[in-house]
Amino acid sequence: MKKLIFAFTVIISMTVEAQNITDAVRYSTTDLNGTARYRAMSGAFGALGGDLSALNVNPAGSAVFLNSFTTFTLNVENAENEVSYMNGFSTNSNTDVDLGQAGAVFVFNNRNENAAWKKFTLGFNYNKAASFEDDFVASGTNSRSIDRYFLNYAQGIALDNLVPFEDETIGELYSYLGETRGLGFAAQQAMLGYLGGVITVDNPNNLTEGDPGYYDLNSYVSYLSPGTYDQIYTYAATGLNGKFSFNFATQYQDVLYLGLNLNSHFINYDRVVSIDEVNLNASEEYVFFEDRLSTLGSGFSFQLGALAKAGENLRIGAAYESPTWYEISEETLQYLESDIAIVDPQVINIYPDYKLQTPSKYTGSLAYLFGPSALLSFDYSYKDYSSTKFKPKDDPAFMNQNDIISNELKGASEFRIGGEYRIEAWSLRAGYRFEESPYSNENTVGDLQGYSAGLGYNFGNIRLDLSYDQWERDSNPQLYQTGLTDRMAIARNNSNFILSLSFGI
Repeated sequence: MKKLIFAFTVIISMTVEAQNITDAVRYSTTDLNGTARYRAMSGAFGALGGDLSALNVNPAGSAVFLNSFTTFTLNVENAENEVSYMNGFSTNSNTDVDLGQAGAVFVFNNRNENAAWKKFTLGFNYNKAASFEDDFVASGTNSRSIDRYFLNYAQGIALDNLVPFEDETIGELYSYLGETRGLGFAAQQAMLGYLGGVITVDNPNNLTEGDPGYYDLNSYVSYLSPGTYDQIYTYAATGLNGKFSFNFATQYQDVLYLGLNLNSHFINYDRVVSIDEVNLNASEEYVFFEDRLSTLGSGFSFQLGALAKAGENLRIGAAYESPTWYEISEETLQYLESDIAIVDPQVINIYPDYKLQTPSKYTGSLAYLFGPSALLSFDYSYKDYSSTKFKPKDDPAFMNQNDIISNELKGASEFRIGGEYRIEAWSLRAGYRFEESPYSNENTVGDLQGYSAGLGYNFGNIRLDLSYDQWERDSNPQLYQTGLTDRMAIARNNSNFILSLSFGI
């Protein structure tokens, strides 16, 4: 096999294709992840505490622990997608096994029984915040071609920029375009489409290469034959958004608990998108276009929380989660093949690091204890996705994207309810959650509904918990951000089996 030697180029000119509203929502959204007990009750733990994943909701919850404690959680996730596109329909499923949570809390009791501050706790917890594991295929017959993607980028770019010199390779030209201010990613897409025989220059006066003004032409038309196009669009992604929380909490008398989390976040996201298109009116005419994206990011946030006893049976909780301030780096790699040519620059585009500020989150919680045997808990959270910001905010491309985010996203509410019933050493649990769409039109991404159930057994110093949760959400994403913007309809069903082992330390 031929060894590929990749060139690298830094994109100076930022573009909406690299960072857009889809990325903003992806990195601002979290899943229901954590211990089996937490997930069996759909995460309704803001007024309860006493569970390591409850710290994700309300950091005061660690002070509810009576003794030092540790938990490890294994998660088996299965995602099923039903995809409709034009006249086509497909289904697929993907299973992933990983460590969903691991952490410990250390309890330090005040030996002075008359002291107002009864104890403090120190905790550390890792929690998978969101999974990016996903893949699907959308196939159907379309009257619109991938040529529209390349045409949208090409208009206004002089032909002289898209044609390599006699001694210049395609990779060298691709690098030059990416490094040149005012050209950048858009010119690279135009070059791929032009050299790949997907688009051609609009030349109404039939100028030839030797004529003055020929290389100044900057309007383009499709080179493909008219017809209908059989398209197969493939999406495959891996990675996750992880969160490490360093927790401090304290108990005041027997009625009030206060807590603080300092959170470190990381993003690891790899995605491959491709389209395979054949003209049904000219079967020898085809286009295959592949785009690879690799994203790494790190971030910081903090949380504040309080939990109070209101009488013998009622518990009240309130928590604030700050925005997460991310710094993100991205790389792309592209390839195009048609019946006319193969355009393989073998160049990795390295974008300048950028910053993303996700929305803050507010949570109010209530729980009622029916003696020592049963409880019912409710959480309400609010997150304003329209406040998400790309930075630096004075970058023209980011200004445009931030305007789009402000106009197309909205505040979203989330409701969680969970219950637990104890029979001696056994615990039976169930829960329900509802999460509103972050989009104003509620069509690009719909509302989420989820159900959960589980059981646990307490051996004394060791506890074993098992749960199952399932959620459904519909979405209608575009194939591409520009040009070929036709939408797919995706119905996603996600189910999880979670096993947690906990023991005193």
